[in-house]
Amino acid sequence: MNLKAQENWVNEARIFQRSYIVSIRTKIKTVNSVNDPIMVVTSYKWTIDKWHELVDSGVLDGQKVELLEQEIVCMSPEGIEHSYTNENVVIYLRNLLSGLARVRESHPITLDNSEPEPDIAIVRLPETIYRNHHPYAEDIYWLIEVSNRTLIKDLERKTITYARNGIPEYWVIDLQNNQVIVHTQPQDSKYLQLVTYQSGVISPLAFRDIEVALDKLLLF
Repeated sequence: MNLKAQENWVNEARIFQRSYIVSIRTKIKTVNSVNDPIMVVTSYKWTIDKWHELVDSGVLDGQKVELLEQEIVCMSPEGIEHSYTNENVVIYLRNLLSGLARVRESHPITLDNSEPEPDIAIVRLPETIYRNHHPYAEDIYWLIEVSNRTLIKDLERKTITYARNGIPEYWVIDLQNNQVIVHTQPQDSKYLQLVTYQSGVISPLAFRDIEVALDKLLLF
């Protein structure tokens, strides 16, 4: 990106920098009170290409944000239970899936109108595929979110995004209720099958001979 283009992005992003959720504000007049305009907030919709330009400009360096449904959304800071679970589950899955899949931790994936950063993404090999782009939906075996403060977002908003993009399997490690919620059979913007586990093992759809032990996921 040349200097002038970068300056343009810097100027544009600074307008919205306080909340990191970009909005366009327009005034309209109500039918009942033509002299009293009210403020209507309309979310600015970022395309993937524009989002990449913004990221590459460096404006968002150091900011914990992700692109979800074309909007820039703040990411919740990690608590101790979240970070401990996330780290240990990644170590466990990397050992379990060695030579079968790549286990990525808190890195972007590129979907139709979103670029979220799931806590864990199990993606196809070889890893050199991702030298030039983040994993696409077709590269993903399954996704895992470790959820405490973000439980509502992970069970509602992210479920819509992942299902619409055809992610075949989506697990939510629910720290609040000490359970794992497994979503499968994506159709349109929802998963048709949800199964909740609190003990035993789970065999992911992509690797039916592999057994993931629940006591390696639910650590509290």
